[in-house]
Amino acid sequence: MQVFLVGLADVMVFLLMVAMVLMVIRVVELRLDVRRRLTPGKGGAAAPAVRASLFRVEGVRNPFLSWVQGASLSDPRERAGLRRDLYKAGFDSPAAPALFVVIRFIMAVGLPLGFAVSQKFSEKPMVGFQLTMAVLVVCVIGFVTPRIFINNRMADFNTQLEHEFPDTLDLLVVCTEAGLPFEAAFIRVANDTHESHPHMSKHLLAVTQELRAGRTRAEALRGFADRTDIDVVRSLVALLIQTDALGGSVAQSLRTYATEMRSHRMLKAEEKAMRIPILLTIPLVLCILPVLMVAVLLPAIISIIREFQPVVNH
Repeated sequence: MQVFLVGLADVMVFLLMVAMVLMVIRVVELRLDVRRRLTPGKGGAAAPAVRASLFRVEGVRNPFLSWVQGASLSDPRERAGLRRDLYKAGFDSPAAPALFVVIRFIMAVGLPLGFAVSQKFSEKPMVGFQLTMAVLVVCVIGFVTPRIFINNRMADFNTQLEHEFPDTLDLLVVCTEAGLPFEAAFIRVANDTHESHPHMSKHLLAVTQELRAGRTRAEALRGFADRTDIDVVRSLVALLIQTDALGGSVAQSLRTYATEMRSHRMLKAEEKAMRIPILLTIPLVLCILPVLMVAVLLPAIISIIREFQPVVNH
């Protein structure tokens, strides 16, 4: 057992070293890119270099990661879906899908290999069918674990967005009623909530960047709803698009929606409060009620035993 733990620790150290190497490569690439952009050109090459640096490069620059992405994610739909899920989980780097494939491959191959090697140094190693099944189980665990991690991160981010959304909506109402236009209100709220509500602030800044890039307000808002993928944001986006199409007041629409959201949150809180007695029934019946019955009936049972014990003995 001790040898198995040592082998497992070696495998984990190997995976940690691989992850650190990939992180170092990424940091070095970013620093080299910044230095390359800040280095002035010579003669007439300076202006094109500065102009090109204004655009963000979305491709994967690492040759190995680029090859992995082209070989394993050849389907555009699969690649777009994986990148969308990784973005929802907080990994917005262009190389995130390729890194996800590499990490999944390392865990699906490295963990079974480490487990099989550790069995050779074990006092009672697994052999035959038992070893084969154990290796397959470890391989499945290593293959599924990254996806489970991403799904849990997505669920956590959605929960945080739902918690951050009401305060953000109230600030949008205040800014629009104060006279700020739509884009300026989004920028102001995103800057003010950068520390307290970082996830919602990032999405608001993305909306403003899309508007500056030339997308229409409806397209930017639909992208906002797709990136967050929560019902409250989708409802807000549908309201804003309809208000913009009909020429209504954005401030009044936001005020009405904020009032409805406040009522909805109150109803959800009341619903959770009404479920508390039902949820308390199980521990009351299983834990407290038997103790009360024993405390109430035990003296009477003891008295009955004492009364009838002489009769039974005779």
